[in-house]
Amino acid sequence: MTDGETGLETGATLRRIADALERLSPIPPNSADISSGPAFHWTGQTIEAIARFAPITLDMLTGIDDQKARLLENSKRLANGFAAHDVLLWGSRGMGKSALAKSVVGELHRADTDIAMVEASADALANLPGLFAILGQTDRAFVLFIDDIGFDEDSAAPRLLRSMLEGGAAARPDNVRLYVTSNRRHIVPRQMSEQDDPINPRDVIDDKLALSDRFGLRLGFHAASQDDYLAMIDRYAEVHGLDYDREDALLWSKQRGSRSGRVAWQYIVELAGRAGKSLV
Repeated sequence: MTDGETGLETGATLRRIADALERLSPIPPNSADISSGPAFHWTGQTIEAIARFAPITLDMLTGIDDQKARLLENSKRLANGFAAHDVLLWGSRGMGKSALAKSVVGELHRADTDIAMVEASADALANLPGLFAILGQTDRAFVLFIDDIGFDEDSAAPRLLRSMLEGGAAARPDNVRLYVTSNRRHIVPRQMSEQDDPINPRDVIDDKLALSDRFGLRLGFHAASQDDYLAMIDRYAEVHGLDYDREDALLWSKQRGSRSGRVAWQYIVELAGRAGKSLV
């Protein structure tokens, strides 16, 4: 075999090895252009544009007027380059935590305010420093939205999140603020056994509660009263031209064991279906 043949064979072998390695660890695709557009999704490696970002308008969210006003004001500050808080939205399921976070960004974007949302899953915390490196290269304001966050007792994620919120190598850049939703006020569950732990029990509890303290703005969402629930249905029914019976609406909530914005909307979907209407 000649030297030329040996070189060709070696080159072919190297190409096969390179192809195999690429299949095992493919080169991530380019991220979306983050200079425009209202919403994106962080995959853990790249940023993808959300094609159909159409959150409910703010005026449709009923029974949470104080939360709306405070989150809108904080988001305006962020968009204008002023000091703004990281936000924890906590409380009852279905009461509009996620909807409000998205609606505020949508409202500002429609008003030509330069702000965008980047959604990331709760299990992607370890990869967020990579996202921060990308977002920090632009002057545009971003809300990093993490929905329905919660941690196991042995998870290391709470300390990572704390580092992002205040200092540390993983801290988010100045043009990014975290909007996090949780069903728990303190995010990390407290166990009764903590109170009986003979080894610094107060320190254990304080260390966990310190995570929620890192959020400068904490907005609580509580179960809807009967009047609030009916007010939500009134608003939805008015906008979509639907008639409803009060007792039927209350029966709907009783059958589901809950009064919330989500249950109210599900009732509206039911009404529209009965009437042969679309809600698009």
